[in-house]
Amino acid sequence: MGWTPFFLNSTDPTYRIFYRILSSPDLGCSCMAVSLLGYEVSDLCLGKPALRCLPVSATVADALAALKRSGDAYISVWSCDHTSKTTKSHLEDCRCIGKICMVDVVCFFCREDNLSSPSAALQSPISLLLPKVPGVVRHLNPNSRFQEAIDLMLEGVQNIVIPIQSRTGPRKKLVAKPSFNWTLHNGVEFCWLTQEDVIRFLLNSIGVFSPLPSLTIESLDIIETENIPSVYYHEPASIALAAISQSLTNQISVAVLDQDNKLIGEISPFTLACHDETVAAAISTLSVGDLMSYIDCGGPPEDLIRLVKARLVERNLGAFLDLIEEELSHSSSLSSSSSSSDEEYGSGRRSGSSIYSTRMVRRSEAIVCYPWSSVVAVMIQALAHRVSYVWVIEEDWSLAGIVTFSGILKVFRQHLRTQAQD
Repeated sequence: MGWTPFFLNSTDPTYRIFYRILSSPDLGCSCMAVSLLGYEVSDLCLGKPALRCLPVSATVADALAALKRSGDAYISVWSCDHTSKTTKSHLEDCRCIGKICMVDVVCFFCREDNLSSPSAALQSPISLLLPKVPGVVRHLNPNSRFQEAIDLMLEGVQNIVIPIQSRTGPRKKLVAKPSFNWTLHNGVEFCWLTQEDVIRFLLNSIGVFSPLPSLTIESLDIIETENIPSVYYHEPASIALAAISQSLTNQISVAVLDQDNKLIGEISPFTLACHDETVAAAISTLSVGDLMSYIDCGGPPEDLIRLVKARLVERNLGAFLDLIEEELSHSSSLSSSSSSSDEEYGSGRRSGSSIYSTRMVRRSEAIVCYPWSSVVAVMIQALAHRVSYVWVIEEDWSLAGIVTFSGILKVFRQHLRTQAQD
C-alpha cells in the first residue's frame, strides 16, 4: 500500500478494523474512503467500558460521591431510576439525557449562596448541573454508520451513546459492578463515543486522507480566533468562572495571558476535574495566577491553603471553611493508608484535594503549536495529552488562536465526502 498508520498495534481496538481495510485488495483511496464511511459505530466501541449512570432524580451529593469513588471524568445522567419502583413503560423509555463532571459541581459551588450553605447545595437536584446547551448527548443504534457519528459531532453532539454488543457472553460476569451506581438498563449496557475516539480512529487510518495530513492548519483555515475564553494572570480568578463554564461546554480550556497578550498558561477543566468541590473556594478567593499554582499537580501549596481559609473567614463563609477542613482531614487519613487503598481501589482513585487521579499527567502549561504545524502533528499532540484542542501561538508566544477536534473533523469529513463522490 505504501503507507503506514500511526500508533497501530495488535492490541489497539481499531487494529481489527484497520486490518480489514489494509487487507482488502486493489483498493484506491476513493474506495477506502467509501469503506471507512460505511463502518458501523459498534466497531469503534470495542473494549470501551460500560457507562456508570445516575438517575435524574439524584442529588448533587450523589453525583459528587459517584465522581469521587469512580475516578471517571464524567458520569452519565439518565431519565430512569433503576433503584426505585418504576413502571415497566418508564424503564423502556430509559434514555441518557446528559453528563456531569467535577467541574460542573465546582462551578455550582462557586455561587455565593452555595458557598454560604454547602450542605443545602449538596441536596440540590443534579438537573441543576446539566448543561443548558441541548443535544450534547445523543443515542445511536450500534449498526449506525460511522459517517452518522461524525455528522452528529459536527452538529454539536459531544457524546454518542451506543448499546454494547457483547460477543463473549453476559458482560455482567466480566465487569464488576460498583455499589454506588448502575450500568444496566433493562439488561443492556451502554458506552459512549467521544470526539477523541473518532479522531484516534481517523489517525489510525491516516493514509486514506493523503495529502491532507501534511497540510498546515493555517492553509486548512481551521485556526479559530473568535470567542476564545481568556483571562489575565493578575485578575481575580472569580472573573474566570464564566470562561471556565464556557470552556467546559466547548471542550477546551481558558487561556491565561500576560499584559502583552502572550500565552503563559491555561486553566483547564481537565486539571480542575482532578480536584474535589473545595477548589470552588480557591476560584472565589484567589487570583488567576495563584489558582494556577493551587490546581497544579502535586497539590496546593500550604501558603495558598492558608490564604484561602483566611479569605473565607473574612467573607463569613465559615460553613464552606468547615467543608474544607473536613476534606483535608479525610484526605490526610486516606494518605496514611494509601497503600491499602491503592490495592483495593486502584491508584487512580480520587478521594480529596490531596489525592489525584492518574488521569492528571500534565501541569498548567498550555499545549501549543504554530500556524505552520501540520494537521496530523496537531492530532498526535492533542491525543498524546488527552485534550481536544491545541493552542496556536506565534513565535513570540502571542496567542494566534486555537485548533479543536471539531475543526479537524470538518476538514476530514469534507475530504471523505469528496473522495466518496469521485
